[in-house]
Amino acid sequence: MNKYLLLYFKGMAMGAADVVPGVSGGTIAFISGIYGQLLDALAKMPAGLLLVLKGRVREAWSLVHANFLLVLLAGIATSILTLARLITWLLEHQAIPLWSFFFGLILVSCWLVGRTIRHWGPGSLVFFALGVFCAWYITVAAPLSWGQDYLSLFFAGAIAICAMILPGVSGSFLLLLMGLYQFVLDAVKGFELDVVAVFALGCLFGLLGFARLLKTVLERFHDLTLALLTGFMLGSLNKVWPWKQTISFYEASGGQQVPLQQDNLWPWQFARLGEQDAQLALALLLAAAGVALVLLLERLAHGKSRSGSKTPGKRA
Repeated sequence: MNKYLLLYFKGMAMGAADVVPGVSGGTIAFISGIYGQLLDALAKMPAGLLLVLKGRVREAWSLVHANFLLVLLAGIATSILTLARLITWLLEHQAIPLWSFFFGLILVSCWLVGRTIRHWGPGSLVFFALGVFCAWYITVAAPLSWGQDYLSLFFAGAIAICAMILPGVSGSFLLLLMGLYQFVLDAVKGFELDVVAVFALGCLFGLLGFARLLKTVLERFHDLTLALLTGFMLGSLNKVWPWKQTISFYEASGGQQVPLQQDNLWPWQFARLGEQDAQLALALLLAAAGVALVLLLERLAHGKSRSGSKTPGKRA
């Protein structure tokens, strides 16, 4: 029971992260030690479905780690249903402390994951730099005019869901950049079943295919893959920097203007430009809390005997 209770809370942490635009639930899975098992479960879904069709349900249940997935999904759903409104309120009224918390969380995660790389050779450094650049570019890219036809929706779903399981990359933010976030959100709220079904099929296709690919490259190219993922997380810090100046907005379903493109500022620049408190002391305190939480999760996930030679996420 203690094992599943801890897994449930990890799912809640993933759900809370997914609510925040620019923060990936994959990051939480990565640092909490369940990333490998999650990828393995998703990658085995097609084989599990074949077993179900053959009537071998118990074997399929064990193959896809169904108990693990159900508890994790319960935690994610609980968090989204109970914390979404709170986190939305914090983003609107206490953005600096909230972003500071996630900044500290992701920063220390980069160090923890980076130290599991067995050999920092030229290849690892190149992949690390590539990950940093790709994640940074996503955070500063201008919005696109992605089509709203069925084929475009299908591939948009596949791309967004792939991003959601990558540490440091936010699927919802990619939908914003594709110009489809509001369209998909309105379709869900308006029960436009054709749009939702095509988008969901794209998500399913991307999730099952990409999880299998990612699991394979993690096993075959351990150091290069971890270097790339570490770079993704480090590059995403550009998005979660607490002090920002908004350049452009998008209109949410309720008609309110929500920031889309932002420039980062130093705390003193933020205070001078906006004539408001930069909340520096509170920001540092919350960043330290994020660091402490990750270290606690890492200790609970791997224990004192955690070996740096193992791929993160092998144990729940």
